Amino acid sequence: MGKQAKGTGRNWYVIHTYSGYEHAVEKAMRQRIEALNMQDYIFDVRVPEESQIVIKRGEPVQEKKRIFPGYVLVEMIVTDDSWYVVRNTPNVTGFVGSGNIPVPVTPEEFGVIEKRTGGEKQPQFKIDFKMGEHVAITDGPFANYDGIIDTIDPEKGKVRVLVSIFDRETPIELDFTQIKKK
Repeated sequence: MGKQAKGTGRNWYVIHTYSGYEHAVEKAMRQRIEALNMQDYIFDVRVPEESQIVIKRGEPVQEKKRIFPGYVLVEMIVTDDSWYVVRNTPNVTGFVGSGNIPVPVTPEEFGVIEKRTGGEKQPQFKIDFKMGEHVAITDGPFANYDGIIDTIDPEKGKVRVLVSIFDRETPIELDFTQIKKK
């Protein structure tokens, strides 16, 4: 098949795409790998994303967010042919590297990406609140009270709000869905 660049083996590489076209590039590349029989040279294509929970219409909704907009990861052995296939996929603008030489992602860098995209991790809540912020409680036994955010727990989607009851600060644990900005 094609000549293999010296000293390169199977590695992850980062390709640059037009922002917003990451999934289209992933799909097109998978089709090209199949159509051009490149399975022995191009092994995997990924759009690094992490799950987060956002509040829409008062309800928590899980959605995926691209970690690196405009970038796609490709696991491959770089040969003249495999480089050509990736480079000429629609909406790919090039490899991340120096000049025409793709630079592989280091195992440490890939480990960081894997950790952030790992499926076993619970999705984080997207937090639009800050410590010390004044909020109104919208639900539960303390609805219509105002308070100040004391702590935020993004893992559980909880906040502790200090509410003044009988002139004393009382901490109340609430869900993100139970408060709104004042």
